[in-house]
Amino acid sequence: MAENLKPRSAVITDGPDRAPTRAMFKATGFTDEDLSRPIVGVANTWIEIGPCNFHLRRLAAKVKEGIRAAGATPMEFNTVSISDGNSTRCRSPTVSAWARKG
Repeated sequence: MAENLKPRSAVITDGPDRAPTRAMFKATGFTDEDLSRPIVGVANTWIEIGPCNFHLRRLAAKVKEGIRAAGATPMEFNTVSISDGNSTRCRSPTVSAWARKG
């Protein structure tokens, strides 16, 4: 019996009940071949407003190249990013500190 190479990814991509999910992925450019491989998430805090995170889009592109080269499909998603430099003039100067606590 063949080893299941995508035990976690199959939950969101395989089977007739996942047709809507596949349709959404295909609408953003993923192919059947992409979805047949393991999916690896790439979290990215890239933002345009600060130098600390500005380079992360280029870095994520390189990470995604490596994931593809290893035979998987990368899926990049963004996360919240706080910029201390831009939030220091807010009414509450500690806004970025408490926002990190989650």
